[in-house]
Amino acid sequence: MKPYPKYFEKLRIRPEKDAELKSRAPLCQWDGCKEPGTHRAPVGRMAEGQYFKFCFEHVREYNKGFNYFSGVSDSEIARFQKEAMTGHRPTWTIGTNGGTHTAPDFAKQRSGRAGYHNRMRDPFNLFNEPRDRGAPRERKAKPLEAKALETLGLDAKATGQDIKARYKELVKRHHPDANGGDRGSEDRFRDVLQAYRVLKQAGLC
Repeated sequence: MKPYPKYFEKLRIRPEKDAELKSRAPLCQWDGCKEPGTHRAPVGRMAEGQYFKFCFEHVREYNKGFNYFSGVSDSEIARFQKEAMTGHRPTWTIGTNGGTHTAPDFAKQRSGRAGYHNRMRDPFNLFNEPRDRGAPRERKAKPLEAKALETLGLDAKATGQDIKARYKELVKRHHPDANGGDRGSEDRFRDVLQAYRVLKQAGLC
């Protein structure tokens, strides 16, 4: 019988699971500890993505006293919880489009990871284009409205007061009592009435 049978040649000693990891790990960052720092622990609020390196015993000790909201007021914690329901993304009230203000229940300054977008470098000002909140949005007239305005001799920038004043002027000029029986003036009178009716139904005057 051979002193080392072939079965013993196939035996392999299982290496220690974390031996290689421990050999490459930095020292534990706990004061006075010389063990390998093989476990990560979060640094804290507003430092997401950053970690301490601790050994197993000290990472347990650190996690026992870790509080993400340490030093944060109750109102800030409530706001964070409310924003977490939408993934810390801006929301709008129902019935408004993306160009309007955000809902008043949500502050402009975001908390958590979403707060970084306020401090994002934007040298070409791609994401922070200035908006003139005071200037009203110019309304684009629909085809019927544009035709009605043209009938009254106005353009798309005409206000409600302009439309009413122009309507009164044309009615006085082309009214059957004032046109002297001119059939062309009567047709013009009907066109003015129809144009004003269209603009009034559209809410422009």
